[in-house]
Amino acid sequence: MPAAMQQRLGQSWNHRGLLSRLLLPVAALYGGLAALRRQLYRWQWQKSHHVSIPVVVVGNVVAGGSGKTPVTIALVAHLTAAGWLVGVVSRGYGRSSTGCLEVTAATPPHEAGDEPMLIHQKTGAPVFVGPSRFEAASALLRRYPQTQVLVCDDGLQHYGLFRDVEICVFDDRGCGNGWLLPSGPLREHWPRALVKSAGQSPSCTLALHTGQSPAFSGLRGQRRLADYGIRKDGTRVSLNDLAAPGSPARIALAGTSQPEEFFTMLRAQGLDLQETLALPDHYDFDSWTGNKYAGHSLICTEKDAVKLWRTAPDAIAVPLDFELEPAFWHRFDPLLQAAGAAKLSSLHGHTTT
Repeated sequence: MPAAMQQRLGQSWNHRGLLSRLLLPVAALYGGLAALRRQLYRWQWQKSHHVSIPVVVVGNVVAGGSGKTPVTIALVAHLTAAGWLVGVVSRGYGRSSTGCLEVTAATPPHEAGDEPMLIHQKTGAPVFVGPSRFEAASALLRRYPQTQVLVCDDGLQHYGLFRDVEICVFDDRGCGNGWLLPSGPLREHWPRALVKSAGQSPSCTLALHTGQSPAFSGLRGQRRLADYGIRKDGTRVSLNDLAAPGSPARIALAGTSQPEEFFTMLRAQGLDLQETLALPDHYDFDSWTGNKYAGHSLICTEKDAVKLWRTAPDAIAVPLDFELEPAFWHRFDPLLQAAGAAKLSSLHGHTTT
């Protein structure tokens, strides 16, 4: 979808205007099909498959980016620091390859997907992508049998993989106008109609807000830009240096669902941007021709840099620092410990509750 059309549709999701109302018949069809799919899992005509270790799914009910990948990276870092051996599975949205694939430093970004590639680069954890999260999880466990916990990046509505803990991420959009796609931003209604056979239950689902709005009173995480950028070779450059008088003119680009948020954060860091380029989410940069930006400082997100550095090696990626409040870990850690104990008990042939 062209960026301008995507932006117009996204704006319509903030209220119940004419465009949203015209799309209600399509939303009703979407909702009916989604409800039927959930019912098939409840009847177990479709199966949710278990793996031998706890599974944590990070996702959202709102279309577009709400901070799922930064939450996943923060989660892996926390678990690793706590002594867990962590693996990550993902669909790998936008990748050109099919089937199940391990993501390594040598994997071409278009085969892995930008977000799985970024997760592997930032955490060093094993990452597998595949259209079936269960098949990706099984492949990861065969390759890394000592793995103790799996984190699924996205996949809240992917019932084929049984989950033990869910983290549903919201930003300042909340639920928008409260309507289903394409009349509104919701992939499913909130509060959700849970699928117990897939492991979903109110007790194992944590709602997390990653925006700035004080209207949300639940668990929170804070997203902010770092005060430095990263070059392709890993060296850092201060944003103050980029903003210094006499430095090259700055062009910012973002192939994300909310590019203006990135541009606003850059300006808040004191960067005067000569031009901004809002690209479609998961833009592949295959047709990128950046010759006209020669002599400028090209500034991008880390997710974009994974692909952009192939054709624009001088681009500077500005990381997004993300921190989850202690209250989140106080809720999350006991849930994971209980899931781990239940899986271990089950492996030893004991009945779990």
